[in-house]
Amino acid sequence: MATPAAKYGDVETGNNGQLYPSMMENPQLRWGFIRKVYVILSMQLLLTVGVSVTVMFVRPISHFLTRTTPGLVVYILIIIFTLILLWPLHVYQKRHPVNLFLLTLFTLGMSCSVGLSCALSKGRIVLEAGILTCVVVVGLTLYTFWAAKRGQDFQFLWPFLFASLLVLMVFSFIQIFLPLGHIGSMIWGCLGAIVFSGFIIYDTDNLIKRFNYDEYVPAAVCLYLDILNLFLALLSLLEGADN
Repeated sequence: MATPAAKYGDVETGNNGQLYPSMMENPQLRWGFIRKVYVILSMQLLLTVGVSVTVMFVRPISHFLTRTTPGLVVYILIIIFTLILLWPLHVYQKRHPVNLFLLTLFTLGMSCSVGLSCALSKGRIVLEAGILTCVVVVGLTLYTFWAAKRGQDFQFLWPFLFASLLVLMVFSFIQIFLPLGHIGSMIWGCLGAIVFSGFIIYDTDNLIKRFNYDEYVPAAVCLYLDILNLFLALLSLLEGADN
């Protein structure tokens, strides 16, 4: 006698047992991989929220990082250390538990950077950016799963996303040497929000179809950076609009 799940299809994977048309792999294995990535991503985001709140509300830390020269030096060293970590994180991405240890260090470094950005902003704006980020991420994730189920593929986005990322990087350097003020922050924030929303769709599509089962760390890092950059872009946009 067939079980309800066998009769009506797996609720998680749909009636035909596939996440997307012409799926050749076992859907249960792919769903297990997806769950693993989102568990790791959730831990990263929780750690980031914890560190950011600490930097924002523990006055000695926020004062040291935002108002003293040694604090600025420490912040720059943290950024450099975090960027350097990308190399060993790539090399040891499939070697457990070294990959998780490096991922934790990388997340701490990024969390300090986000925490400093939050400490330099108004609490209301940080809250608004956080809420908007949550809504956008959940909405785009659900949309990507829905679209993939119906045969949509988002690989075509890569050339546009890469070119847009270059534009954002160049624009950031221009802002450093020739600051455009609040208008520049709003322009960067608006463009960044659009670009990193596209990256969330692109990387979620890769999570569904292309990442190998042992690439859970790279998959989590990609989505983590997409979400953080989206949050920072929205933070910049809201700050520019508030001033």
